[in-house]
Amino acid sequence: MEQSGVLVMKQMPEFKMEAYDAATGHYIEVSDENYKGKWTVICFYPADFTFVCPTEIAAMNAHLDTIKGKLGCEVLAISTDTKFSHKRFHETEPLLKDLKLTIGADPTGEVSRKFGVLIEDAGIALRGRFLINPDGMVVAQEVQAPPVGRSVKEFIRQIEAHQHAHKTGEVCPAGWRPGKKTLPVNTDAEKLTGRVGDYITIEEILS
Repeated sequence: MEQSGVLVMKQMPEFKMEAYDAATGHYIEVSDENYKGKWTVICFYPADFTFVCPTEIAAMNAHLDTIKGKLGCEVLAISTDTKFSHKRFHETEPLLKDLKLTIGADPTGEVSRKFGVLIEDAGIALRGRFLINPDGMVVAQEVQAPPVGRSVKEFIRQIEAHQHAHKTGEVCPAGWRPGKKTLPVNTDAEKLTGRVGDYITIEEILS
């Protein structure tokens, strides 16, 4: 398996690919240019017509009002299947009957390879999920082996935290959610250094 390494703190790779837009039922073309200046999640999955994959896609789709509507984060799912396979997958899988996502077609594996998630000998992608900020920088990366699906709710928490940090310059402690205490290192770095426990308790972190 070829891996391009960790992409966090690097620019989103350039790409162009055909895709299936489930909201309209049309085939389209997408590229990294479509997502510049926007919060974006690019989510790779192994294959259409498998078992864990439709559960992940359906879960992401079910939270689209929050991810895209409330948080303004674009979503692109990608597998190494063709755009025709994506359309058929949408039309036949009951979990995807209300699908509104765009699914990129990467049959050559070129885009999966650029993101470091292609399983070369199998020709499919790992479960790789990447969060990109409006500056085009990858700020979060999660990669898992095919047997286990990912948590959309945890990913939403990460989006909220990264958006807050990007906007304010503050940093977010473990498990941070909106309304909880952040660490104002942008103004009190010297005061906080080595004394974080004077500012926030373990109970506050775990609450």
